[in-house]
Amino acid sequence: MYPPASARANPSHPCLIMAATGEVIPYGELDARANRFAHLLHATGLKRTDHFAIFMENNNRYIELCAAGERSGAYYTCVNSFLTAQEVAYIVQNSESQVLVTSKALSGVALEVVALCPQLKLCLMIDATADDAPFVNLDEVLAKFPATSLVHERLGMSMLYSSGTTGRP
Repeated sequence: MYPPASARANPSHPCLIMAATGEVIPYGELDARANRFAHLLHATGLKRTDHFAIFMENNNRYIELCAAGERSGAYYTCVNSFLTAQEVAYIVQNSESQVLVTSKALSGVALEVVALCPQLKLCLMIDATADDAPFVNLDEVLAKFPATSLVHERLGMSMLYSSGTTGRP
């Protein structure tokens, strides 16, 4: 993952370039986004080693969510965007994820997942509208949080699933 020291030293340097679109995300912007999400995780009640799940296609927001997990002490579980609702729900439940983040593109499957995962405290969606309830708009929620680092950053990490030889995550 990107080092926060690079964000402080070179905030305007490119950190992420989306090959498909050419969009450039500078270190400083990625750092600010990751910090806001880390603050949100803590405000939601997630503590060190608690889990959240990311169910999205490859997009420009994915890395900031992973980076937030790494600086908040949380485990983040990246869920394959081609899985069925039952497969995603299994991973969300098995990882004991308390927050689910998804995108508009996967809203149909994500809505089914929420119905199967009553332990979720918060459901976030990029570009969510009122019609996407129980999902709330990620950017609207993040706007309420500071772009500064958490006072006590702790190292989090990914928790990845593979179907292995069983066909089940």
